[in-house]
Amino acid sequence: MSEAGEGEAIRLDRWLHHARLFKTRTLAAEAIGGGGIRVNGQPCRKPAQLVRPGDTVTVSAHGRVRVLRVLRPGERRGPAAEAATLYEEIEA
Repeated sequence: MSEAGEGEAIRLDRWLHHARLFKTRTLAAEAIGGGGIRVNGQPCRKPAQLVRPGDTVTVSAHGRVRVLRVLRPGERRGPAAEAATLYEEIEA
Protein backbone atom coordinates (compact mmCIF):
# COMPACT_ATOMS: atom_id res chain seq x y z
CA MET A 1 0.00 0.00 0.00
CA SER A 2 1.53 3.27 -1.12
CA GLU A 3 1.71 6.22 1.25
CA ALA A 4 2.13 8.77 -1.54
CA GLY A 5 -1.05 10.86 -1.70
CA GLU A 6 -2.74 8.58 0.81
CA GLY A 7 -4.25 11.51 2.69
CA GLU A 8 -5.76 13.03 -0.46
CA ALA A 9 -8.42 10.42 -1.29
CA ILE A 10 -11.28 9.34 0.95
CA ARG A 11 -14.25 7.02 0.63
CA LEU A 12 -17.35 8.87 -0.54
CA ASP A 13 -19.48 7.70 2.41
CA ARG A 14 -16.83 8.90 4.88
CA TRP A 15 -16.49 12.27 3.15
CA LEU A 16 -20.26 12.84 3.15
CA HIS A 17 -20.32 12.03 6.86
CA HIS A 18 -17.29 14.26 7.67
CA ALA A 19 -18.89 17.10 5.68
CA ARG A 20 -22.02 16.68 7.85
CA LEU A 21 -24.28 16.06 4.87
CA PHE A 22 -25.53 12.88 6.56
CA LYS A 23 -25.75 12.14 10.26
CA THR A 24 -24.16 8.69 9.93
CA ARG A 25 -22.01 6.81 7.43
CA THR A 26 -24.81 4.27 7.15
CA LEU A 27 -27.25 6.97 6.00
CA ALA A 28 -24.64 8.26 3.54
CA ALA A 29 -24.11 4.74 2.17
CA GLU A 30 -27.88 4.25 1.81
CA ALA A 31 -28.17 7.54 -0.13
CA ILE A 32 -25.31 6.47 -2.40
CA GLY A 33 -26.85 3.04 -2.95
CA GLY A 34 -30.22 4.64 -3.66
CA GLY A 35 -28.81 6.71 -6.50
CA GLY A 36 -28.98 10.11 -4.83
CA ILE A 37 -25.29 10.94 -5.32
CA ARG A 38 -23.21 11.81 -8.39
CA VAL A 39 -19.43 12.14 -8.56
CA ASN A 40 -18.07 14.33 -11.35
CA GLY A 41 -21.46 14.15 -13.06
CA GLN A 42 -21.62 10.34 -13.07
CA PRO A 43 -24.12 8.36 -10.97
CA CYS A 44 -22.38 6.56 -8.12
CA ARG A 45 -23.77 3.62 -6.18
CA LYS A 46 -20.57 2.54 -4.42
CA PRO A 47 -19.97 3.91 -0.90
CA ALA A 48 -16.27 2.98 -1.30
CA GLN A 49 -15.87 5.27 -4.36
CA LEU A 50 -12.85 7.48 -3.69
CA VAL A 51 -13.15 11.25 -3.94
CA ARG A 52 -10.28 13.72 -4.02
CA PRO A 53 -9.88 17.49 -3.82
CA GLY A 54 -11.26 19.01 -7.03
CA ASP A 55 -13.96 16.37 -7.52
CA THR A 56 -17.57 17.52 -7.80
CA VAL A 57 -20.17 15.75 -5.67
CA THR A 58 -23.89 16.28 -6.36
CA VAL A 59 -26.07 15.35 -3.40
CA SER A 60 -29.84 14.95 -3.65
CA ALA A 61 -31.05 14.68 -0.06
CA HIS A 62 -33.25 16.35 2.53
CA GLY A 63 -35.50 17.84 -0.17
CA ARG A 64 -32.76 19.71 -2.03
CA VAL A 65 -29.93 19.24 -4.50
CA ARG A 66 -26.48 20.55 -3.66
CA VAL A 67 -23.45 20.64 -5.96
CA LEU A 68 -20.20 20.66 -3.99
CA ARG A 69 -16.53 20.81 -4.92
CA VAL A 70 -14.35 18.70 -2.62
CA LEU A 71 -11.62 20.89 -1.08
CA ARG A 72 -10.21 18.52 1.55
CA PRO A 73 -10.88 14.93 2.63
CA GLY A 74 -11.24 15.72 6.33
CA GLU A 75 -10.03 13.56 9.18
CA ARG A 76 -13.14 13.36 11.35
CA ARG A 77 -16.73 14.49 11.71
CA GLY A 78 -16.09 17.75 13.53
CA PRO A 79 -18.22 20.80 14.24
CA ALA A 80 -20.20 22.42 11.43
CA ALA A 81 -17.61 25.19 10.99
CA GLU A 82 -14.90 22.57 10.42
CA ALA A 83 -17.10 20.54 8.08
CA ALA A 84 -17.77 23.63 5.95
CA THR A 85 -14.04 23.83 5.13
CA LEU A 86 -14.21 20.45 3.35
CA TYR A 87 -16.22 21.73 0.37
CA GLU A 88 -17.23 24.71 -1.69
CA GLU A 89 -20.86 25.06 -2.77
CA ILE A 90 -21.14 25.54 -6.52
CA GLU A 91 -24.00 27.76 -7.64
CA ALA A 92 -26.41 25.89 -9.91
